[in-house]
Amino acid sequence: MSAPGGPRVLVIGAGFGGLGVARALREQGITDIVVLERAEAVGGVWRDNTYPGAACDVPSPLYSWSWATNPSWGRRYSGQTEILDYLQRAAREEGLLDLVRTGTEVRAATYHEANQKWQVTTSRGDFEADVVVSAVGQLSNPVIPDLPGEFAGPAFHSAQWRHDVDLTDKRVAVIGTGASAIQFVPAIVARVGSLTVFQRSAPYVVPKPDRAYTERHHRLFRRFPATLAAERRAVFWVTERFNAALGGDSRTTKPLLAAIRTAWRLTLRRQVPDADLRRRLVPDYPLGCKRLLFSNDWYPALAREHVDVVTDRVERLEADGVRTDDGRLHEADVVIWGTGFAATAFLAPMQVRGVGGVDLHEQWADGARAHLGISVPGFPNLFCIYGPNTNLGGSSIIAMMEAQADWIAQVARRIADGQARAVAVRPEVADEYDREMQQRLSTSAWSGCSSWYVDGPRITTNWPGLVGEYQARTASVDWDELDTVP
Repeated sequence: MSAPGGPRVLVIGAGFGGLGVARALREQGITDIVVLERAEAVGGVWRDNTYPGAACDVPSPLYSWSWATNPSWGRRYSGQTEILDYLQRAAREEGLLDLVRTGTEVRAATYHEANQKWQVTTSRGDFEADVVVSAVGQLSNPVIPDLPGEFAGPAFHSAQWRHDVDLTDKRVAVIGTGASAIQFVPAIVARVGSLTVFQRSAPYVVPKPDRAYTERHHRLFRRFPATLAAERRAVFWVTERFNAALGGDSRTTKPLLAAIRTAWRLTLRRQVPDADLRRRLVPDYPLGCKRLLFSNDWYPALAREHVDVVTDRVERLEADGVRTDDGRLHEADVVIWGTGFAATAFLAPMQVRGVGGVDLHEQWADGARAHLGISVPGFPNLFCIYGPNTNLGGSSIIAMMEAQADWIAQVARRIADGQARAVAVRPEVADEYDREMQQRLSTSAWSGCSSWYVDGPRITTNWPGLVGEYQARTASVDWDELDTVP
């Protein structure tokens, strides 16, 4: 039998995923839990992304923990500050913040077969654990392209926003047109002197059905919780239809994607009067291939007189601006990178070694993979939250992470009961699961595209089905799929 409260579990990351798994473990009676967080506060991406206009593109009634629904959301699509406040408040009320050690960056994790324990090396010394859960997320390490040259002025990534840099009347260059850029560009456009947006590929942008929740809504949600639950279910149903379409479900793909395409085309035509600019804002890939974006002010921001959209490739940085491959220098006072994250570099930059000293990143050299996105052969008692092939094209990732957390907690409970000491998926099971994932993804909207979902020839980030399917597959641990050491 394990020690009371055991096994000892180390959770890496204190965002929605890490705090959620800590709660799931405690629901199973596991109390020997430490959550290691490299930053000085909890919150994950909602702590880090403080750029102007930062908000969620999933309605808040669904983008929240199922065990902490919130009747007081200020808007349907809440902003960064409100989401972070919600996360911290819910975690505090559950007593989860007491488990967190901030300012502790994990650098390596090594499995020792002799005692079936993990040694975890951090910036504040070593820890020993029976179980390690990585909850570092897919959108935690910003990417800045390695361009030649050097810019003389302030330059920063949207996830590392420089609030000390005053953009008033400045010439601002924004490189990238992804999910962050479509939020911060409209938020800063009115105060900058000029704005040059460098676009490698145009996104599909459709209207965001946002609205403020009034005090009347709040009273209704508090007095009749079923109304908030009904909105949560309705949003879930709609997003599941979108997931089905992206996954290639022939019953929903054509009509739903056609409707979305029509909404995009009408929005572009209505909000961008200039025909030449409209032409530059038409994507050159099928709808769904890359992330669909929601905004009511992206196109109007780009249509302003002091904004220029540049589609020529960025060649280099220079002291006073950005030079494109047509030879033109675009002068700037500030450069902002809206270039996304290293989504396919799972668990990076940590070094992770399993049975026989095998390096996890070498094992994943041709693309990350894990059974159910959670367990990897040869790495006993190492589990992932938001691991390979668990990202969504639509719906709330929190639902996926809660399903993973409950699965991991079931495994930890069996270890606590003394029925196993080391647990990992069997290699043949993992291989069959990975074949299923890649076969299903090959007929999805993401197949054959260049996007952050893809690592080489493999789609490593996304789940090909419905959230409901994933929840059903992870609801109970299938012990026949796992190797266990008693």
